[in-house]
Amino acid sequence: MELRSVATAARPSRRAPGTRRRTPGWTVVGIVVALAVAGPLVALPASFVLGGEAFDQIALTLLPQALGRSVVLGIGVALGTLVVGGGMAVLVSFYDFPGRRWLDWALVLPLAMPAYVLVFVLVGQFGYANPLQSSLFGSGLQLPGLRGPAGAIGALTAVLYPYVYVLGRTAFVGQSRQSLEAARNLGRSYGRAVWGTALPLARPALAAGVALAVMEALADFGAVNLLGYQTLTDAIYRVWYGAFDRAAALQLATVLVALALIMVVLERLLRGRARYHQALARGDAVVPRRLRGGRAALATAAPCLLLGVVFALPVVQLLAWSVETVVSDRVAAGLGQAVANTLVLAVAAALIAVLTSTVVVYGQRVAPSRVGAISARIASVGYAVPGTVIAVAIYVPLVWLDRRLIDAFGTLFGASIGLLFTGTILGLVGAYVVRFHAQAFFSLESRMGRVNPNLDDAARALGADRGRVLTEVHLPLLWPGVLTAALLVMVEVMKELPATALLRPLGGDTLAITVWDATKDARFDTAALPALLIVVVGLVPVVVLIRLWGRAGPSTERALPR
Repeated sequence: MELRSVATAARPSRRAPGTRRRTPGWTVVGIVVALAVAGPLVALPASFVLGGEAFDQIALTLLPQALGRSVVLGIGVALGTLVVGGGMAVLVSFYDFPGRRWLDWALVLPLAMPAYVLVFVLVGQFGYANPLQSSLFGSGLQLPGLRGPAGAIGALTAVLYPYVYVLGRTAFVGQSRQSLEAARNLGRSYGRAVWGTALPLARPALAAGVALAVMEALADFGAVNLLGYQTLTDAIYRVWYGAFDRAAALQLATVLVALALIMVVLERLLRGRARYHQALARGDAVVPRRLRGGRAALATAAPCLLLGVVFALPVVQLLAWSVETVVSDRVAAGLGQAVANTLVLAVAAALIAVLTSTVVVYGQRVAPSRVGAISARIASVGYAVPGTVIAVAIYVPLVWLDRRLIDAFGTLFGASIGLLFTGTILGLVGAYVVRFHAQAFFSLESRMGRVNPNLDDAARALGADRGRVLTEVHLPLLWPGVLTAALLVMVEVMKELPATALLRPLGGDTLAITVWDATKDARFDTAALPALLIVVVGLVPVVVLIRLWGRAGPSTERALPR
């Protein structure tokens, strides 16, 4: 009788006819957060319903050229990052040579160099007659092809190849040497075995890295603008500020998002159903082959030359220019305010992004559901959307909200409160959260996956509710992930240019805006110090990534957006 009672209690109870199963509260919270974060993007397809007066003309004149250049840029960056990033990953994974140990992590450093900062240094060195004396390559030298598709593709490839390198290196490290040995037993040379066996096994990781690089390239505004290569991001900016047609800008932004999604679909099709997993036994990892003589020298020289051109020399040049401007007392008068504005925006966006991500991640843990999982992915879609697009998309709901608040306040109190979100710091922080919520989400999701579920059960058995479990059990264990997430968002906010340029309030210049404005006017002395600050701060998450990579190996891949 007791066994029957226990069996009855363990059996799920049937709902009474006409009743609905109650949706878990954390699932509801996750859905609300997803709508708040990704909701503004609904304005993009809605813009075609509202219509834009100038879009018909733009579609015939501006759009074809800008769209074609964006496609060329995306394809060029895809090929460039695959060759450079994949080649460096193969080199350090399968070959041993002098300097390999430190080049393994040093090749990640260009992630800290924003594309527009690299272009700023190149333009200062080779694009104009340099007004400063401390130029590493002399003054007034010209670099053919700098302004055009080759320059844009080269600059973006130089700073985005680490995406392919990191994911490719992780995939190669996780492979078993048995596959290479099997290929060698069939008579293939070591190089052909790597090419024919290891590279196909790493294809999903390499494709994911290329997709991330292409997304960033399509989202770029500062580099292409400075190089005079007018892509869709530049076209959106010109329509926004030139024609003052918000609806047409939204429609152009929709075209850009569609192009980004097409790139993702192509990447998935090219990857196919490839999902390769290998379980390594102890001592079964690939042992790099030792290079000697000229090959070893070439293997060391190639990555050193890459790092020198992309990272070391630009940083040294920025440092030289910065010292010269400080010594000659030519530091920009508004630099201190720009630093303060940047820090306030970065901290505010990081706090909100970490909060929203924690809510969504914890909701998925305590009440997993298909609806919650879909909502979590919707909330992270902003990472694939360029900052220019998010800026024009978030403008519409902000204007609507401001108008409703002004009308309501005027009706109730008979006074005007002015704009609270449009053209203010609140609207700009909202755009940052939409754009970089994914950075925090994936970092916290990865960390939450390491927390043993038995801790939740034990805390609940002791009478703690879910809120207390979060604050007293999970948060102390999640703090490394929380710190990493906050750092990632802060640095991305400090580097973000297009969203800031479109939505910043009057007098709200940031370090990125200071660099951009000064570089457009060829005032390299003004741009050098803020650019150097951006690069130095950008090194923080890169160093964190390198340390995590050293400790966790292939598991570091989970911290990257996907």
